[in-house]
Amino acid sequence: MTTEPVERQEMLIVTGMSGAGRSTVANALEDLDWYVVDNLPPLMLRPLMDLAGRAGSQLPRVAAVVDVRGRDFFADLQEIVQSLRDGTHVRILFMDATDETLVRRFEAVRRPHPLQGDGTILDGITAERARLREIRESSDLVIDTSDLNIHQLATEIQAAFAAENAAGVQVTVMSFGFKYGLPADADMVADARFLPNPFWVPELRSHTGLDGVVSDYVLAQHGATEFVDAYERVLRIVLDGYQRENKRHATIAIGCTGGKHRSVAIVEEIGRRLDSLPTVAASVKHRDLGRE
Repeated sequence: MTTEPVERQEMLIVTGMSGAGRSTVANALEDLDWYVVDNLPPLMLRPLMDLAGRAGSQLPRVAAVVDVRGRDFFADLQEIVQSLRDGTHVRILFMDATDETLVRRFEAVRRPHPLQGDGTILDGITAERARLREIRESSDLVIDTSDLNIHQLATEIQAAFAAENAAGVQVTVMSFGFKYGLPADADMVADARFLPNPFWVPELRSHTGLDGVVSDYVLAQHGATEFVDAYERVLRIVLDGYQRENKRHATIAIGCTGGKHRSVAIVEEIGRRLDSLPTVAASVKHRDLGRE
């Protein structure tokens, strides 16, 4: 199997204070299609980038979470980063928070700070902050999470590290038949049964909403275009809100009696409109189209 080369590999080193949100950052980066390795020993940074280079376009963006668990990492970080910059776009993201915030977070999860030893949580934080001072000063981006919840932090990561052409939310627009039950994974459900049913038109019965004759019939009915226009406006508002709340995946279900005519035609039209939005990647699915 061959791999396609990329112009320049990209690596993000995520480090910073324990309790400042590194795990949340790792999860957010994975959602943005970064290849993320947690708690990577520092000497493995070069082999990781060599592997990514061989993978080419399959691993164009790699993130490594490295911190005080790496023991001697910080003594060699600057030299390692400098050696990686030749042919690689390397950035360092430093996660920080106030001492008071970090103490509160460690107390909430009832875990010791990794550097506190026989001392207090604050002793561990103080020791870690001293060890990380030079790295913080040389970081490309510092994010203070003192006043951020996990959703707000994920939104910050989305804004900073999403690919230029990445959609803010992935949407599945699904047709279904009410007689077969509601989709269990639907975030929103709409009902197309207010429109006349093409099933009762003999020349349309054997066709589906994927066929032009049925789609034209459905969309020409009184209220159909008004419904699609209004529902699109509602979905724009909802999907914008989903992005602000870091909800990156959504399923929009539209049903009719059997999931063959009306809902299929409406879903195709809604899916086409949503997919044209710059912040949305929409796909359509017809759950019950093959049923008798």
